[in-house]
Amino acid sequence: MRKFTPSHDTHDTHDTHAVDWQRHFTSLAEAIERLQHPGETTLSSFAGEQSDFIRFNSGKVRQTGVVSQGKLTLRLIQGSRQAYFTLTVCGDLQQDIHEASAALVTLRESLRDAADDPHLLFDTSSWQRVTQRSGKLPEPERVSRLVAECARGLDFVGFYAGGTIVRGFASTRGSRGWYQVDNFNFSWSLYDPSGRAIKSTYAGDSWSDAVFAAKVQQAAARLAVLARPPRTVEPGRYRAWLAPAALAELLGVTAWRGFSARAQASSRSELYKLHVGEIALDPRVTIGEDLNLGITPGFNEDGYLRESVALIEAGRSAGQLTNARSAREYGLTPNGALAEESPAALAMQAGDLPDDDILAQLDTGLYVGNLWYVNFSDRMNCRLTGMTRFATFWVEDGQIVAPLEAMRFDDSLYRLFGSELERIGAHAELQLSDSTWGERGTGGMQVPGILLKSFELTL
Repeated sequence: MRKFTPSHDTHDTHDTHAVDWQRHFTSLAEAIERLQHPGETTLSSFAGEQSDFIRFNSGKVRQTGVVSQGKLTLRLIQGSRQAYFTLTVCGDLQQDIHEASAALVTLRESLRDAADDPHLLFDTSSWQRVTQRSGKLPEPERVSRLVAECARGLDFVGFYAGGTIVRGFASTRGSRGWYQVDNFNFSWSLYDPSGRAIKSTYAGDSWSDAVFAAKVQQAAARLAVLARPPRTVEPGRYRAWLAPAALAELLGVTAWRGFSARAQASSRSELYKLHVGEIALDPRVTIGEDLNLGITPGFNEDGYLRESVALIEAGRSAGQLTNARSAREYGLTPNGALAEESPAALAMQAGDLPDDDILAQLDTGLYVGNLWYVNFSDRMNCRLTGMTRFATFWVEDGQIVAPLEAMRFDDSLYRLFGSELERIGAHAELQLSDSTWGERGTGGMQVPGILLKSFELTL
């Protein structure tokens, strides 16, 4: 498969052979319509990327490569029966049309023995939606040189992924969707000789050497704190600042099923008590699925246009994510949610606590930069447990004085977003998905940090 040609500003451009994948997918969709038999509907979904990957260890490049790939999933529907087929596209239109034609033959044979699907539902309207956003991405060689400069003398371990991500949808009912963005995601850790580390991330669609260098410098400045003897505290409740990355861990686990219409209808949502009104959060808590962030396609695999959905407003349940299958099963209205009914662009409203005032407002307590291995200890009470690990510091009189030994926490999100919520950070940080399982993922979340009156450490 030939490479995409991402559009970049100035000199940060990949010199690749031009392949117009939007036009290619449109031509494929038109060919599939011509191959359609009476009574059939075909939903076509395309996923592709042109990505650079670089792995660093000790500040040096250990592995580098380019991934150019695309796949087409055909979903043939006849009556209440359906079947799927996924194939790799090569970029040659005639070859891809031939492969798609053969796949449709196989799907028709599969439908003969397929059982009716009682929960089958898909959009039958005709719509058009195109999102294209060019970015300013660095050449891989430039990233390598910059790391060598900024990480000189540091034990720098990291992983960079950047390039163009595309998603497409076409229905033989006339719908067409296209999503194409350029972005990057760089995560790294600076290790102290003790084995402790400071983790940092830099993600977006407009790379800046200065921003990256500042982030490395900021993390390096805290290495001196890591070198101090770690502080040990007894299990108990402590004032705490949860940085955006730490809060994202809690919300990510909770949101996997918490806002699902299917889980709520079957009483399996971890936010069920909030959903039915048994519990209310602090009125400053407002959370939603925000498609205006532009970090995920505005359509789904069932052919529905995706909508921004208010999930929590002023501390109370305001909505849920409803996929077509859940809508059919429970008599609801679909709102374009993905199959798993998890938010792909979760956004929490920021508050009024400036970054420069965080330590002073915390005064004495825990500064929690990251949380690890988060899972539920009590699902019905939305109680989560996990580890603080490296990026947690003990703060006294508004000053970071020592790293904290890794501790286990166990606390309820109802409590953290309720009685214990003191302030919400004024800056909501955008964190893009770093998933590379099979392909670079879209989506992410934008969340602030939160200042808590107490956060429970148990071990």
